[in-house]
Amino acid sequence: QVQLKESGGGLVQTGGSLRLSCAASGRTFSSYAMGWFRQAPGKERETVAAINWSGDRTIYADSVKGRFTISRDNAKNTVFLQMNSLIPRDTAVYYCAASHYSGLVYSTRAFDYWGQGTQVTVSS
Repeated sequence: QVQLKESGGGLVQTGGSLRLSCAASGRTFSSYAMGWFRQAPGKERETVAAINWSGDRTIYADSVKGRFTISRDNAKNTVFLQMNSLIPRDTAVYYCAASHYSGLVYSTRAFDYWGQGTQVTVSS
């Protein structure tokens, strides 16, 4: 089992940047695929980006391609989401999650462990 804790959220103006971090407990972090997700008020949770166990394969939602970058540091049990050129539509609670499947997965249903989330608010 793995426990996840997100950090780095906050309030930023349109065009600004934030870097989210997700620290994981457990010695098997490197065996999990990881993902970032978000949920805006009144909307379903959606996948933002995902990364495989080694970090050499990534996938992004079309809405964030070219603006967001997911990465991981297995030595530090941490996954990151660098968010640039933020827009108000990016406002949401952002969650990280871990999947027992070590390859590249995208669907929220493929992820087994979830963090509590961190709020990102982009003002216009």
